[in-house]
Amino acid sequence: MLFLLITCFTFITFLCKSLSLKPLPLWSSSEVRLLSIWFWNDFLILNPFKKGFLESLMSSNVMTLRRKSFSYRVENVETNSEMSVLDLPELVLECILERLPPEGLCSMASVCSSLREKCTSKYLWEKHMKEKWGRVLGPAAHREWLWHISSRNNSSFFNQAKERGLMTYLSQFWPISLVRSNPSTSFKKKAPPAIDSIMSMYLALESGKFWFPAQVYNRENGHVGFMLSCYDAELSYSRRTDTFQARYPPHGRRAMAIETGVTWDRLRVPPLDTSPHDLYISDCLTELCPGDHIEIQWRRNKEFPYGWWYGVVGHLETCDGNEYYCRCHESDTVVLEFKQYTHGSRWRTTHIDRKDHREEGNEADGFYGGIRKLHSNEEISMWRRLWPSDVLE
Repeated sequence: MLFLLITCFTFITFLCKSLSLKPLPLWSSSEVRLLSIWFWNDFLILNPFKKGFLESLMSSNVMTLRRKSFSYRVENVETNSEMSVLDLPELVLECILERLPPEGLCSMASVCSSLREKCTSKYLWEKHMKEKWGRVLGPAAHREWLWHISSRNNSSFFNQAKERGLMTYLSQFWPISLVRSNPSTSFKKKAPPAIDSIMSMYLALESGKFWFPAQVYNRENGHVGFMLSCYDAELSYSRRTDTFQARYPPHGRRAMAIETGVTWDRLRVPPLDTSPHDLYISDCLTELCPGDHIEIQWRRNKEFPYGWWYGVVGHLETCDGNEYYCRCHESDTVVLEFKQYTHGSRWRTTHIDRKDHREEGNEADGFYGGIRKLHSNEEISMWRRLWPSDVLE
C-alpha cells in the first residue's frame, strides 16, 4: 500500500511540473473536480471510514455542477439571442413588408441584397401603386411610361442612377433621412430597381419627373369658359404641395397653357382611350331619353382638341314634360341642355340628329362631337359637386 501511494504521488508531481495547463472553462472545472472525487473513491475503496465523507462530497459537487451548467447554458442563450429580420419565417416577413409605406420599403431595400430583392418585388409595389395612383392612371399613362423608359434621352436619368447607386437614386424621391442605409454597408453601391419595374414607375411619379396623361375638370382654375368641362392634359406631381402641374395642349395659335395647384379631386382617368382630336362615334343615341345624364365632345374650332362637357337630355318644345304623355324618345331629334347657363343663352341648348349624328356646329358656336351616356352614379355626383355657385351667361 505504501509503495502504491509513493508511486502515485511521484507520477502526479511529474505531470504538474512538466505540463503547462491552460485554464478550463466554467463548465469543465466542476466536472474535473467530480472526476477527481471518483478517482479517490476508487483509490480509497478499501477504507470504509472514508465512504460517507466521499458520498456527501460527491453529492454536493454534483449539485454545484448542475447549477453552474444551467447558468452557463442561460448565459450562452442570452449571448446568442440576437437575430436578424431575415431569420423570421417567410410569411411573417412578408406581412411586415406589406405594412410598410413606400419610404419604409426603400429604407429596407438599402440594407442588404436579400431584403432589396424582397422590397422591390412587383407584388408590394403594385399595392402602393393602386392605392395612390390607380384612380388617375389609365392605359394612356402606362403607354406613356413604356415610351418614357425606352427613349434614350429619358433613360439617361436611370443610367446615372445605376452609376451612383441605390441610395443616390432613392434620395431624389424622398429625404435622405427616410432612406438611410445601414452604416456598415453604406459604402457598397447597390443597384437601383429595374427601370421597367413598378417601383421605378412609382418613384418617377412621386418625383414629378414623369409627366403622365389624364383629364382635368374645370381647367385653368375653374375659368368661366371651361365650367363643367373636362380636358386632356399632361400632369406632373409635387410631393411638397400634394398637387399637380398641368400642361394643356396648344389651341390653334394659342400657346400651351400651364396650370399649377391642381388637386386630386379634379383629376380622372380618360373614360375613352382615344385621342382628344378624334371624334367619338356614339353608340347610345337610340336609347337617350329626357333626364339622362350625358357628356358630349365640344371644341371651339376644328384646330382645337375636344373637351368633354356635362349636360342632360331635355324635352322637345312640343312636349309639356309630362312623363305619361312624353314621346321625345321616339323623335329623331334629341335636345341637350346645359343648365349651368341661364335661359336665353346660346350655350343653353343644342339639338342633334339621333339617327345620323356627326360633328355639328359652326365657328361661332363651336362644334359638338360624340356623346357618352353616364350610367355611373359616381360620375354623375362628381359633376354635381363641380356645379358653379352662380348661373353662367
